[in-house]
Amino acid sequence: MGDLYITRLHEITIVIYAASVLLYFIDFLNRNRRANKVAFWLLAFVWGFQTVFLVFYMIGTGRFPVLTLFEGLYFYAWVLVTLSLAINKLLKVDFIVFFTNILGFIIMAIHTFAPVQFDSNVMSEQLVSELLLIHITMAILSYGAFSISFVFSLLYLLQYDLLKRKKWGKLLWRISDLSRLDYWSYILNVIGVPMLILSLILGLQWAWIKVPDLEWYDAKLLGSFIVLAVYSIYLYLRVGKEMYGKSLALLNIASFLIVLINFFLSGKLSSFHFWYQ
Repeated sequence: MGDLYITRLHEITIVIYAASVLLYFIDFLNRNRRANKVAFWLLAFVWGFQTVFLVFYMIGTGRFPVLTLFEGLYFYAWVLVTLSLAINKLLKVDFIVFFTNILGFIIMAIHTFAPVQFDSNVMSEQLVSELLLIHITMAILSYGAFSISFVFSLLYLLQYDLLKRKKWGKLLWRISDLSRLDYWSYILNVIGVPMLILSLILGLQWAWIKVPDLEWYDAKLLGSFIVLAVYSIYLYLRVGKEMYGKSLALLNIASFLIVLINFFLSGKLSSFHFWYQ
């Protein structure tokens, strides 16, 4: 029972860590100081919990926890979180902070959902099932963000066409202005991309545990990375090349069509994505 409670706390920490990574990504792209501040305090909570658990483990075992792979992973994750907090506070290098947290999240997830930490097969299976649940939930939330972004882009094109043809009417005034439609389409993709990254991290871990003969050219797996690639290109064009307007809206719509293909078609061709078939 004690192991179960500790695992629940670790799972809550993973969710909080994911929220921190999401906010750091927003700050990374937009230099949003509010997002950075909230992300910092969420990460500080993760560090505090890790530190307490580490101290209690050292007291219980009477030694420094680095002698096994399981212990080493946790200490490694603690070191990465500690360095990330220090860099964020002292150096303020957003690029390093974000990618350090991505690496820290990967290590933390591997440690938390490793079934070898339990002697009970029932506990191990339950843990892996919960890993799958978190993976699917985060994937669907990212797809939800992409979906609403797609709607904003459609409205952008509709509004653009009405203005170009000088069709002044009630429909024109009921649709928001072009700059706001473009902005919210972008913001939703900023939310969706890191959530998809974290979902893929957890999904790959689940597949590594449950599908030992995993084919890396699996249709669903490749499709998910293609989705991530096209939306990353979208963000690069928006932030790096400062692209706006109709061209970016068309790219966003095309990207969402790839999301639909990946969700419905590649799932039928996948060898291990069977939960919704």
